[in-house]
Amino acid sequence: MPKLGMEPLRRKALVDAALRAIGHHGSMTVTMSQIAREAGVSPALAHHYFGSKEQLLTATIRTLLGQLRRDAITALKAAATPRAKLSALIRVSFQADQFAPQTIAAWLAFYVEAQRSEEVRRLLVIYARRLRSNLLASLVRLCPADDALRIAEGAAAMIDGLYIRQSLRSAPITISASIDLCEDYLEGQLRVCGGGKNG
Repeated sequence: MPKLGMEPLRRKALVDAALRAIGHHGSMTVTMSQIAREAGVSPALAHHYFGSKEQLLTATIRTLLGQLRRDAITALKAAATPRAKLSALIRVSFQADQFAPQTIAAWLAFYVEAQRSEEVRRLLVIYARRLRSNLLASLVRLCPADDALRIAEGAAAMIDGLYIRQSLRSAPITISASIDLCEDYLEGQLRVCGGGKNG
């Protein structure tokens, strides 16, 4: 029987181990035994906490998305203007823990898994809608609605595209360069519709 109070720690250790294992293998084909070994626990204990590999992998995605959401909320609260909020969202998207090689590999594995798993697809759709909604909330205060929607779609696509490019590893791009590219895109688009840096 696990010690009282150990469950949250063990669950977190298993989720962190799953993220590392998926990132290392570059796919969701990792086994529960591999994840348990990475976490330093027995496969039986991993099954005790999560029931199945699928449940553990879903919990891993939820954890990654939850952290991204919390970081975005914190960053948005600290930003004073719509333009500053857009910059905050970009910085959060490329923060070090999200843009680490293993995490990027895991993100790509999740997108591949979404082609066959309805639950994974649903979680990633929620993420995409949230990013679009957060971008739009500021963009509609800086430019007309049609322009705001187009710019939000473009910025979200650029963020996803930079993750894919980073995963190639043959042409890595730094966090600061990724942020600069997104900022250049936003600033150019906002300038066209009259909502530049001072907006």
